[in-house]
Amino acid sequence: MNAVFARKALLPEGWTDNVRLSTGFGKIQGVTAGTRPSPDDTVAGCVIPGLCNAHSHAFQRALAGRTEQRSPAGRDNFWSWRERMYELAGRVDAAALTAIARQAYCEMLNSGFTSVAEFHYLHRDPTAPLVQQDETDAMFAAITRAAQDSGIRLTYVPVLYERAGFDDPEPGTHQRSFAMRLEAFLAHHERAVSTNSETLNVGIGVHSLRAVSTASISTIAGVASERNSPMHLHIAEQQREVDQCMAAYGRRPVRWLLENFDVGPNWCLVHATHMDAEETSELAKSGAVVALCPSTEANLGDGLFPLHDYLTNGGGIAIGSDSHVSINPFEELRWLEYGQRLATRTRNIVSLRDSHVGSELFSRALEGGAAASGQAAVGLREGAPADLVVLSDDDPMLVGHGDESRLDALVFSGYPLPVERVMVNGDWRVVDAVHVDRDRARSDYAATLKTLGDVQ
Repeated sequence: MNAVFARKALLPEGWTDNVRLSTGFGKIQGVTAGTRPSPDDTVAGCVIPGLCNAHSHAFQRALAGRTEQRSPAGRDNFWSWRERMYELAGRVDAAALTAIARQAYCEMLNSGFTSVAEFHYLHRDPTAPLVQQDETDAMFAAITRAAQDSGIRLTYVPVLYERAGFDDPEPGTHQRSFAMRLEAFLAHHERAVSTNSETLNVGIGVHSLRAVSTASISTIAGVASERNSPMHLHIAEQQREVDQCMAAYGRRPVRWLLENFDVGPNWCLVHATHMDAEETSELAKSGAVVALCPSTEANLGDGLFPLHDYLTNGGGIAIGSDSHVSINPFEELRWLEYGQRLATRTRNIVSLRDSHVGSELFSRALEGGAAASGQAAVGLREGAPADLVVLSDDDPMLVGHGDESRLDALVFSGYPLPVERVMVNGDWRVVDAVHVDRDRARSDYAATLKTLGDVQ
C-alpha cells in the first residue's frame, strides 16, 4: 500500500485540489479530496490518468526515420513504404522484437501512455524451424517480456493475415513471413488467453478486409463476441483499398463491414480514413471506437478522417502511435485537431461537449482507449487500475494555467513534456522524468539496430 498526494488531480468530476490517492494490489483503493499529505506520501503537482496507446506495431519503431528518401520511381506512398516495412519484418526475430518493443514501450511510458494495444501479426520467428513456425509463440513471448520489463499495461491483439488481397488467396513473398492458417491462429489465440494477468489482456483481430476472407472474419468476430474481448482491424486507410473493395464486394469497406457484421462497442476500427457521409454516421452510431493515429497517417499520406461529422453523430475515438514515427499522446491529439483545422480553415473543431478542446480531446481519448483495450474502469477513481501520470506543476508549459486551460496547454504547447513520474499497476515506472529501465532498454535497442543493419 502506498499513496500519492496531488496538489491538483483530474478526477472524473474535474480538477480537484489536495487529493490523496491510496493504492494497493494494483488498484486505486481510495480517493480523498481536500486533505493533507501523510508523511510517507509521494507528493505530486498535477496528477492525470494515463492514456492508452490504442494501436501499436512495436517492431516498426526500428523503421522510424529510415524511409524518408525518394524512391527511384519518384512517387512514394503507403504502398512503397509497405515494401520497406515488409523487408524489416522479415529480419526481426524474437530477440530483436524484445529489444525494439521494450524501447518503444519505455518511450510510451515516458510520454504519458500507461497501456498499449499491440496489433500483432509478426507471429513467426524467422530463426525457428519451418515446421514449427505455426506452433511457436516466441514472438508473443517477446512482446509480453517487453511489456513486463517496461511495466506497461498490455492488451495483446493477435491478428490474422491470410492472403495478399481481395482477389489473391495466397500471401505474397514478403507476407508469407507472418501469414497463418486460421486453425493455427485460433490455437495461438487460445494459448495467449491462458496467460491473462492483471497487466495482460488479450483481444483478437484481423489485419484488414483485403488480407482475410469473409469466412475467417466471421469466425474471429464470433470469438470476440463470445469472450466480449476487443475486436480490432485496419479498414479504409487508403483510397486504393476502397477501390479494390468496391471491385471485389460492390461496397465501400466500412459500408460492407456494417452490412455483414454486428459491429458494436467491442470493435476497434483502425484509421477508417476514407468514408462517405453515410458510412461516417452509421459507424458513429454503432458504438464502435475508431483508433486514429495522426502522426503515422500524416507520415504515410493516408488522408484525413471525417472527425467532426463522426463526433457529431456520437462516435468514439482512441489514439495510437501506430508506426511510432512519434511516441507522444499529446502530439497525436494536437495533430488530430490541427489536421481538421488545415482542412476546414477553422479552429477548435473538437469542442462539441466542452468549450476547451484540450479537455475534450483528452477525455475522448481516455474513454476510447479503455474501450479499445478492454479495460472496464479507467480514471482516478476507487477500484480503477493504479495507472497515473504526474505532471510537474512548476513546468513552464503549465505555469499560469488554471483548471480550464491546463489540458489545453498540455495538448497545444509543443514543448518538452512535463511528465515527472508514471505509475502502472501501483508501481512507479518513470521517476524524475526517466524510465527506471532506460539504460538497459537503450543499450539493447542500439545493439539490435546495429545487428539489423540498414533497411533497404
